[in-house]
Amino acid sequence: MRAARGGPLISEPGPQRLRISAAGRLDKEAAECFHVARHRLAGLIRAGAVAVNGRVVTRPAHLLQGGEWVVVDWPLPADQPVAEALPLTVVYQDEQLVVVDKAAGMVVHPAAGHASKTLVNALLARLGSLPGDDPSRPGIVHRLDKDTSGLLVVARTELARQNLIRQLADHSMSRRYLAIAARAPHPLSGTVAAPIGRHPSHRQKMAVTPAGRPAVTHYRTVGELPGGGAIVLLRLETGRTHQIRVHMQALGCPLVGDRVYGGPPAARQMLHAYALGFRHPLTGQAVLFIAPLPLDLRQALGDQREEAEREARQDAERWAEETGALVVGGN
Repeated sequence: MRAARGGPLISEPGPQRLRISAAGRLDKEAAECFHVARHRLAGLIRAGAVAVNGRVVTRPAHLLQGGEWVVVDWPLPADQPVAEALPLTVVYQDEQLVVVDKAAGMVVHPAAGHASKTLVNALLARLGSLPGDDPSRPGIVHRLDKDTSGLLVVARTELARQNLIRQLADHSMSRRYLAIAARAPHPLSGTVAAPIGRHPSHRQKMAVTPAGRPAVTHYRTVGELPGGGAIVLLRLETGRTHQIRVHMQALGCPLVGDRVYGGPPAARQMLHAYALGFRHPLTGQAVLFIAPLPLDLRQALGDQREEAEREARQDAERWAEETGALVVGGN
């Protein structure tokens, strides 16, 4: 029995001490005991705000033996995001969740350098409130990079948030992308299973590293462009920061427009989350959302646009056939 599971809810900033009876990873066990999101606890660990038996630990994967005293120095609460009436493409909305087709250039939630004009600000204006234990990203269960366009689901209730987080964790949520790479990968289709962590010298970048977290990306090349670029469909099994961008760089074919990871110039990285599938948190019904390609991506695909859209839709609908999903939207 894990006695510490009845630990306190965090209500005030400052140090809080708790004995954790369970063995396991520090970020996981402490997050459960303090009743906060694991990503939030992991961030505090990396920032040096967590001590185990009086010693500061900065590795979220630090193993507890069971019975240690853990002190977390909780920071002052972040400023609550404000509602802002911003353009937003809502694909679907009900009392439990909302599915959005995010435009390239929009940040998902407030962070350093982006205090406003984010997707969260826009959703608060539309919906009024969102659930969660992190005030800077209420309702957010997964993210897209600023310059990646496409679909993501946002929770409107705590039931939906927890359910969708579980679907992400057990890899049952289907997330599919279309990208234009600088060149065709070899082999033309396959799986990249390479751990991803913070770049050792460029802290704003991620990299394939043995010390990183497991990351798996499935890919299939469906066409090549006259200038040498390649059209690639990708499916995420895990969801690490910059995962597709890092794995494509590792294959030697970075995304067009992704200058951070060595891609040739373009107005933005050519990456679009075109399909998103999951089971509805309340009904259990599988649903698949398909978003049309944005104008800049359609223009970049040129004469191969229709074939690429057909391949993408067929790829997504195979998941719908397997799960009995209802299909919403499309090209």
